[in-house]
Amino acid sequence: MKPIKRSIYTLSLLAAAVFLLSWGMYGHNHINRSAVFALPPEIRSFFYNHIDFITEESTIPDLRKYTLNDKSENQRHFIDIGDSATMNIDSLPRTMKEAKAVYNEKMFQRIGMLPWYIQEMMEKLTKAFKEKRRTEILFIAADLGHYIGDANMPLHTSINHNGQLTGQKGIHSFFEAQLPEYFGHLYNYKVNEAVYLPDITSATWDIIKHSNSLVDSLLATDKNTKASFSYKGLYKTGANGDTLKNKFGQPVFSDAYAAAYHAALNGMVENQIRHASQDLANFWYTAWVNAGKPDLNDLDPEELTKANRKRYKKEFEAFQKGKLMGFKSEREY
Repeated sequence: MKPIKRSIYTLSLLAAAVFLLSWGMYGHNHINRSAVFALPPEIRSFFYNHIDFITEESTIPDLRKYTLNDKSENQRHFIDIGDSATMNIDSLPRTMKEAKAVYNEKMFQRIGMLPWYIQEMMEKLTKAFKEKRRTEILFIAADLGHYIGDANMPLHTSINHNGQLTGQKGIHSFFEAQLPEYFGHLYNYKVNEAVYLPDITSATWDIIKHSNSLVDSLLATDKNTKASFSYKGLYKTGANGDTLKNKFGQPVFSDAYAAAYHAALNGMVENQIRHASQDLANFWYTAWVNAGKPDLNDLDPEELTKANRKRYKKEFEAFQKGKLMGFKSEREY
């Protein structure tokens, strides 16, 4: 028999919109892929049959936002939280219903709706599981991975989302895209098997609060590390001596500065990617349990599952050692 292949921020209150890719392709691909292996055996096989789709689909929300210019997409990727004098995190509505009672569409576009949208996506995923709608399960689960990834990126929870309020413009894509691309091959992607979350609302806000608690440290570390670099030493330059820029028109930080900042962060980037993977597996599993634990094995032909077993075993063994294999992320730096 021929082998069967597996099936396939923001508007700131004080600054103009900039292009930000939320963990970049590298980060989102790795978050979604590692979450598949953290699922319990009852549903891991189904998700693995479609692991390539789940991996690639992880970046589609950004494609909708930028390439397709979907006006409704941008607000789903962030929540602008300031200090206690502007917008204290504990003063925000807890659920989408409560948020819609307070904010109109224009306000959502300004401050974002990330935590509430995650909750809404969980409701849709639970419904898809309950009705055993294979395409909807895969599409929503993969998309949910993107937003949970965003929620674990600290600057997606801050009004100072690109360091524009503290003279650190450009730090957003540097932290979430350049650093994972440079150092992600050194990370350990092994996370624990998924657990059930009894309160999705609380779990969502726990993610947001944890991410937001890292913002000050992330920014302070950048300032402190820069103090030992000259301006020229901070950025990459071309043959003519001009500072190189990424596709968003922002200066590209030098390899030396990237290494120094990454080391000074003491594992923050890796930890947040791992947090995102663990959270995603937990959310997927919880939606499945809340749907009544439907049997997903009959959604795929047995031939597909059988053809994948040998490759699955090899990839799962690699995951147990903290590695991911079988795919290649598109580079942005």
